[in-house]
Amino acid sequence: MVRPTASEGQQGLDKAPTGIAGLDEITNGGLPQGRISLVSGGPGSGKTLLAMEFLVRGAREYGDPGVFMAFEETGEELVENTASLGFDLQQLVDEGKILLDFVFIERTEFEETGEFDLEGLFVRLNHAIDSVGAKRVVLDTIETLFAGLPNEAIVRAELRRLFRWLKTKGVTAVITGERGHDKITRYGLEEYVSDCVIVLDHRIVEQISTRRIRVAKYRGTEHGTNEYPFVISEDGMVVTPITSLRLEHQAPTEHVSTGVDGLDAMLNGRGFYRGSTVMVTGTAGAGKSIFAASFAQAACERGERCVYFAFEEAPAQIIRNMRSVGIDLQPYIDKGLLRIIASRPMMHGLETHLANIHKSIEDLKPEVAVMDPITNFSSVGGTWQVTALLSRLIDYFKMNEITALFTSLTEAGGPLDTSEVGVSSLMDTWVLLSNVEDNGVRTRYIRVLKSRGMAHSSESREFTLTDSGVEIRENLQEGGGAR
Repeated sequence: MVRPTASEGQQGLDKAPTGIAGLDEITNGGLPQGRISLVSGGPGSGKTLLAMEFLVRGAREYGDPGVFMAFEETGEELVENTASLGFDLQQLVDEGKILLDFVFIERTEFEETGEFDLEGLFVRLNHAIDSVGAKRVVLDTIETLFAGLPNEAIVRAELRRLFRWLKTKGVTAVITGERGHDKITRYGLEEYVSDCVIVLDHRIVEQISTRRIRVAKYRGTEHGTNEYPFVISEDGMVVTPITSLRLEHQAPTEHVSTGVDGLDAMLNGRGFYRGSTVMVTGTAGAGKSIFAASFAQAACERGERCVYFAFEEAPAQIIRNMRSVGIDLQPYIDKGLLRIIASRPMMHGLETHLANIHKSIEDLKPEVAVMDPITNFSSVGGTWQVTALLSRLIDYFKMNEITALFTSLTEAGGPLDTSEVGVSSLMDTWVLLSNVEDNGVRTRYIRVLKSRGMAHSSESREFTLTDSGVEIRENLQEGGGAR
């Protein structure tokens, strides 16, 4: 893999890419090359994983040999623990690309003598670096070296020596540290690491777990300063990227079919713009999911990949129900064109859902996506939190030119031309489905409330759900179209 170069305006600071999705984006290229970075966090926050992935991807993707010096886990334990994340650490060790060194600290030796210095550690680490020609070094976890030392002056003096020595070796070092009560780390390591400080956080709010990462300090370069959600998956660490927040997406002029001939006709006969975002709203039973499935089917018929995020029904239930209206999704699943990913919103926090969706999109690289229904996220967060989540998703889909369809439930008896989650203004096309009951007979209607950049029908049209799909009656009295 080609190593990224410093961005324009940052030519004086060389960087070592981490290879971690999203993190290199936040740090504007990676960690400071030839310098020390501190990764701080509480137990289970992901410190060791981040450090190990930095080392593994450096060796595997950028040709940088590395040394992992552990003070808590043995080499065998590290190999076993990282195997579940898709890292064949043992192979890299066998190939001489990574050296694992477990250092056992016997506290009674220096407690009895009262003497403590890191000279032996320097000799051991120097030998490890030279033996594999290491360019990257990890020390995990640094507090283990000093646990039990009552004299903080000794700790601080030895820390200064360690950091100075690492810089003289010219390696890119990652040091992990435990979070302190009133400091980023227990011993205030951030006072000595002047180049880059990354803070990991694993919090639980209302019984829902969320992981976040923040670059607290990065000297000499631009970087993201917010908290960003991340997940630990079978492929390692995935950080939600920040490019999805920028209004830099393209505006394709190509159209794609909605999957319903009558709706295509209402949209100037051509369907949705490719890369646009579409919202289909309506009360329960209006047919929102059927329009979503029709859209997904049309994409697969074109040979395009589609990912269908379902937050209310299991995949088998969706497949069964759609067959009743003549939509058979199973063949597209078998061909690998369609993937249905179902989960309850309450399984994760909003940030974790966001990160999981991003990862699925990166893995599958679809041309079309469906979110059905987005109103279920209201059970996890407040209106502004859900709106923020969906805003980032909308921009992310647009950045990747993915045509995305969102369904949203409208409460019965309330105004139909409103969005429960407050994102209607961000949508390019808004389709409203409604039920009207008269003398015990229910009639369904469809209306295009808006479709940016194209002429479209401004009338409500009656539609029916048949065993061959959606049929929309043509309104012969309509003339012209809205824009």
